[in-house]
Amino acid sequence: MAAAVVMFVVGGCGGGGEEAGVPTADGGTGVSASPSGGDDVAAYVQARREYVKCLRENGIDAPDPDAEGDIDFGGGDIVRTLKKDPKFLAATQKCGKDLPAVPESIEKGNQPSLSAEQIEVERRYAACMQKNGAADFPDPGPDGLGQGEWDQTSAGAKRATRVCGPIIGVPATPSPGKG
Repeated sequence: MAAAVVMFVVGGCGGGGEEAGVPTADGGTGVSASPSGGDDVAAYVQARREYVKCLRENGIDAPDPDAEGDIDFGGGDIVRTLKKDPKFLAATQKCGKDLPAVPESIEKGNQPSLSAEQIEVERRYAACMQKNGAADFPDPGPDGLGQGEWDQTSAGAKRATRVCGPIIGVPATPSPGKG
């Protein structure tokens, strides 16, 4: 579940450039967009290239996506800074409005297999979220992984996240940050 939340801006982590024959956002060419093939992956990677191109056109120095469409903006401090930068926020809002969801083949490929106990925790978390204000929170699939999108911005979703976080190890009241 937490992995889906992390995908918010950076779309995961990975290298940049033309590694693995990935065409660059500025029009360079390469080999297949995905070693495993698949139209959904190729379309996703192409959309991510267009996203990076748009970011660049709006003054953001964004790296090229990798073979799975991941864009590595750098470490956690850089990402936290970017998420507070009005120029970056405006560009991501403008450029990201048409981004497709991460294809299931990519998302599941980046997830470790869950044990039966972990799958049960994910089921309890989903039920808690749905019961406490995030009615559209997706049920996990048989493998325990999330099965879709949900509105994370509503007051009910935020409340449910606070209430249910301890089920997956997130404290209900985060400790104050260092600063």
